[in-house]
Amino acid sequence: MALKKTPGKLITLEGIEGCGKSTQTRLLADCLSGRGRKVLVTREPGGTGTGEAIRKLLLDPANAGRIDARAELLLYLASRQQLLAEVIIPALATGKIVLCDRYEDATLAYQGSGRGLGMEKIRRLIRSLPLQVRPDLTLLFDLEPEEGFRRIRKAKKILDRFEREKLNFHRRVRAGYLRIARADKKRVKLVDASLSPPEVHRRVLQIVSRQLK
Repeated sequence: MALKKTPGKLITLEGIEGCGKSTQTRLLADCLSGRGRKVLVTREPGGTGTGEAIRKLLLDPANAGRIDARAELLLYLASRQQLLAEVIIPALATGKIVLCDRYEDATLAYQGSGRGLGMEKIRRLIRSLPLQVRPDLTLLFDLEPEEGFRRIRKAKKILDRFEREKLNFHRRVRAGYLRIARADKKRVKLVDASLSPPEVHRRVLQIVSRQLK
């Protein structure tokens, strides 16, 4: 089932660890709700009971080095199919703006580029799945990995499974994201995540306001 057009809008927020996208997701949701928009916020992996169980498995630092890259990929895809069926498609059908903290671009960047499974191979696999919804807009919060980890270490004592990956892994992830942005400039809008949170939020609102006109 491919959902082509709906009354609602799917806006995805992407970026490497420490880029601040989760904070910006909350700020954007509050702003849109304050303007009278119907907004639903969700995340990947997660957003459903099944997805949250998968999320716990994938992010648990105890599983570092224990999950095969291909198994990791399939777990992400399973979580997304459940999220689409249970949350995203029904919400879009009722005209809501769905803000999703990570989506299929994360799979391409993390598993395709970061893990080296191949972005094009994964893209073809995604296109073969029964449930598909393409984002109307993707906000890519771009940041140097070194700065992202400086922020993470300042804010957290316990790092999750991905935050424990070596810096080169996150450099490959960022490179994957930038490759996606270059190939799809109409959908993917780069946001400089090195700026202050209020300034990033201001730029996000400018982009989103144009999209929702």
